[in-house]
Amino acid sequence: MDWMLILALLAMGSAGGFAAGLLGIGGGMVLVPFITMIFTARGFPPEVVVHMAIATALATIAFTSLSSVRAHHAHGAVLWRVVALMAPGIVVGSWIGPWIGKQMDTQLLALVFALFVAFSATQMLLNKKPHASRELPGKAGMFGAGAVIGTVSGIVGAGGGFLSVPFMSWCNVRIHNAVATSAALGFPIALSGTLANIAYGWNEPGLPAYSLGFIYLPALFVIALASVTFAPLGARAAHRMPVQKLKRIFAMLLYALAAYMAWRGLSAGV
Repeated sequence: MDWMLILALLAMGSAGGFAAGLLGIGGGMVLVPFITMIFTARGFPPEVVVHMAIATALATIAFTSLSSVRAHHAHGAVLWRVVALMAPGIVVGSWIGPWIGKQMDTQLLALVFALFVAFSATQMLLNKKPHASRELPGKAGMFGAGAVIGTVSGIVGAGGGFLSVPFMSWCNVRIHNAVATSAALGFPIALSGTLANIAYGWNEPGLPAYSLGFIYLPALFVIALASVTFAPLGARAAHRMPVQKLKRIFAMLLYALAAYMAWRGLSAGV
């Protein structure tokens, strides 16, 4: 890799890691469009470029979440009982999601990603909190919720925060606990999804050198290095900064990224 590419990947990893720690979102929604741009510019096969971007972004969350959750745990904010109840369903869903994504051509996958990011940006911008009308469900309900979150996250390469945080808030979990617990749930999402993307992409023809399934290892290592460094900074900032104002700015960025991915999906080739 040349130095300009390394610097671009470091910048992406820094932004994604900080966002993951600050908002509990895993960082994948920021990374996927930028990774898609870079992979396209480097001439990666157009039929798998979005699949590789999503898989690589999802793999970085395994590193980011560990770094982020350590900072949240230091504040005593992670609800480990909730993590234990949701993790089995998340592991199952995170295997299903990449399989569904593989069945889509790269243009459809780009459009699905764009719709999810636009929805998430709207949710963030409007700051509509679900009415806390109930308590957390039992084991079966938590497994089902985890499976849905894992499946969606596996398709779009996200850490699940835009689903898990509203779900926990709806179930009367305090927002700081929901964000911290969502960060912890990012690890089983990323680990299971990464293994799935390795397995599903193992025999894919035409993948570039240094690929492991759909994951491009050089980009993974550089982004992970930066994200692990900046995730704790974002987690600490979540307890000190006006997060709502930052969310509005971040939502505008997400709209721009969603528009780019929609354009890629609607164009003749990605």
